[in-house]
Amino acid sequence: MTKVLVLGASGQIAQLADQMLINDNNDVTLFLRDTAKLKLDAKLLAKATVVTGDVLDANLLKKVMTGVDIVYANLAGKVIDMARLIVDTMHETGVNRIVWISTLGIYDEVPGKFGEWNNTILGDYITNYAAAAKIIEDSDLDYTIIRPAWLTDKDEVDYEVTQRNDPFKGTEVSRKSVATVVTEIVAHPDKYKRASIGLNKPNTDGDKPAWY
Repeated sequence: MTKVLVLGASGQIAQLADQMLINDNNDVTLFLRDTAKLKLDAKLLAKATVVTGDVLDANLLKKVMTGVDIVYANLAGKVIDMARLIVDTMHETGVNRIVWISTLGIYDEVPGKFGEWNNTILGDYITNYAAAAKIIEDSDLDYTIIRPAWLTDKDEVDYEVTQRNDPFKGTEVSRKSVATVVTEIVAHPDKYKRASIGLNKPNTDGDKPAWY
């Protein structure tokens, strides 16, 4: 049984992953600010440990991280500060495996008109996530950074993977696809280790997402 700490457990991707991770019989701790945002079935939620708090609370973060096998971070806000504290706390607690959700464009890897559009829309969001990703990558942790395309709520698992130095492909991907990749990494921790991967739905190339 893998002990998984989910940081930002009430996010839209995270809640899909929460459900998958619990159904796979992992020992799951859901760390979040507001439990009212959790929409999981009560019976499913009863199988997890729920902790309310702020990721930037160093003492609490250390407490919930101690003894886990893998950290899955799906965070927004002060992501640079969060990344720095998470790396430090993982070193302190001896946890070595992390899955970090980032965004497309952090390496200026999105080509053409879609890349220009993405940079214009996301702006400082990309800058902050790029800085946070660099903190993760510069550490000695076994990380996987996931850079999803623009997200949809389609009930599908349909994705392809690009690597750090590859041009990004496609414009969209389902949240369910991203959650599935997270769950696969938890089940197979060597998968995408020390890698930054882009995720997109095949055949969705364009100047921007078709639905935008």
